[in-house]
Amino acid sequence: MPILPDIHGPEDVKRLSREECGALATELRQTIIDTVSRQGGHLASNLGDVELIIALHRAFDSPKDKLIFDVGHQTYAHKLLTGRQEQFSTLRSYHGMSGFPCRAESEHDWFDTGHSSTAISMALGLARARDLRKEDYHVVAVVGDGALTGGMCYEAMNDAGNGKNRLIVVLNDNEMSISKNVGALSSYFKHLRASASWYGGKKRVRRVLEGIPLIGEGVVDVIEKMKNMLKSIVTEGELFEALGFRYLGPFDGHNIDEMTRVFEEAKQVSDMPLLIHVITKKGYGYDLAERQPEKFHGVAPFRVENGLKRNQSGKESAAQAAGKALVAMAAEDTRIVAITAAMAGGTGLSEFATYYPERFFDVGIAEQHAVSMAAGLARAGMRPYFAVYATFLQRAYDQIIHDVCLQNLPVCILSDHVGLVGDDGKTHHGVLSVPMLLSIPNLTLLAPRDTREIRLAVRASLEVDGPCVIQYPKDGIEPYAKDEQGRTFAVGRWQTLVSGRETCILAYGRMTLHAVRASEMLKREGIEVGVIDCCSLKPMDMECLNALFEAGTEIITLEEGELIGGFGSEIARLSAQAGAKEPLEMMGIPNRFITHGSVPQLLEECGLAPEQIAGRIKGALERKTRVQEAHV
Repeated sequence: MPILPDIHGPEDVKRLSREECGALATELRQTIIDTVSRQGGHLASNLGDVELIIALHRAFDSPKDKLIFDVGHQTYAHKLLTGRQEQFSTLRSYHGMSGFPCRAESEHDWFDTGHSSTAISMALGLARARDLRKEDYHVVAVVGDGALTGGMCYEAMNDAGNGKNRLIVVLNDNEMSISKNVGALSSYFKHLRASASWYGGKKRVRRVLEGIPLIGEGVVDVIEKMKNMLKSIVTEGELFEALGFRYLGPFDGHNIDEMTRVFEEAKQVSDMPLLIHVITKKGYGYDLAERQPEKFHGVAPFRVENGLKRNQSGKESAAQAAGKALVAMAAEDTRIVAITAAMAGGTGLSEFATYYPERFFDVGIAEQHAVSMAAGLARAGMRPYFAVYATFLQRAYDQIIHDVCLQNLPVCILSDHVGLVGDDGKTHHGVLSVPMLLSIPNLTLLAPRDTREIRLAVRASLEVDGPCVIQYPKDGIEPYAKDEQGRTFAVGRWQTLVSGRETCILAYGRMTLHAVRASEMLKREGIEVGVIDCCSLKPMDMECLNALFEAGTEIITLEEGELIGGFGSEIARLSAQAGAKEPLEMMGIPNRFITHGSVPQLLEECGLAPEQIAGRIKGALERKTRVQEAHV
């Protein structure tokens, strides 16, 4: 008899027997595998914490007790146990369930979170508010070991330990962030895990003892308590103790009974914050994900039997194009080094790491450190390239300004996933990239339109004697157009893809392709509209722009980024400065956080599909004509 359909909230989980909890874990795991295989999503992390989440909901009273999940891509079991089973089939689809915690979905989700290393800080804020208001509930931050490579965790723990607030941090240790964990902290956790090597023997002894009539279970109970005391001594959680936390663990995160008992005991600690170290296996219960957890971290729809994508694409991604260009350059220039923040595969640096391991640095989930370290490398004569998703680059904004641009150092940032990224939604869209970067002095900002131009831009960046950011979308766009005058990519120069002196679209990145398509649609209606690829956002091609101003060309700006402070705003500023016509129409992302869904769906929601662009241009031209006729 299936158990999951009768689970409508945490109270139903508390009523289950030990055997029923084990069956529930199996059902949860299978539901997650089946759904993610159809919808895509984060698989390995969610398979690894099923038992842990069951134990959390057995011990704590959500939503009165607050469960805060770091990053947020480990919450699928939590969603299924908190009344969202019917919606789970819509995971990551347009108008469907988010792949991350979402306050609009449930009272059991306290924050909309998609970035790492933030949960302890937010949990501490909740705990302090509770104490100030003299309320009584528990606050639990569930944090992955990968998140602990981010310095913000230690800022929060240092503060929490100093304040002695009642707070529980559950360290879910599975030896992985996205790429394999690296650094001294990873080694420290391996030392702690070594003390848990008795788990296999422990289970065999438990079975024998439990078989002793009358006294068996009591003996197991006593030994369990003694073992936990000894583990706290043997594993020496000095790091956490030094930060003011009481350390317990490591414990088997796949043992529901043990974890429930540990959490119940943790609720009795009131004089200081507590860290509970839990060991789980990423991908647990699905052999392919267990053997290749990095590959099954975030996946497109796949076939469960072999793990292969349902829709295989032979297209080169934008990140792959940039990574290959960097490998070729590194063969010629020994100054070139590459940096990743725990995402070598996702950002296209795996090949570089293979060919030049001594010049490759994975710093963990520590974007601020990555940028400042790159500044140090550049100051010492190297040419560092930091590949990172645009949404995560936001975390290092001060370091970009203060440590790189203020010093005018030749650091190049390869900013991936710019614009709308699709299914991961509002926490991962890179639509603030241009407004964030355009105003920073000394910074060169490039936005190539396709994979060929990305390669050329990466190579051109080596000639930039100062900071440079090259940005591109998640998906690779194959070459589709050339400059009409035969010019190739160059910093400070734009390319004319479609001629048109009376009306012209200025676009960059993926929107250049949409501009070309819109121009073709308008041409079929007898409306000639040119397209210029503004691939160098800073410095701009002022020769080209001034020529458009002088000719009185009607300018339309088009961008897959926030309109306020973006490319269109800068063109409007420059036109006012030159006493020229202001842009006829400025198209971009509206000033709100965009939901999740496929990229075409989201572009259409924002009015940026090619046919919508064509319609908006046609409407703007018609309005201009009506105004002119009214003045005659």
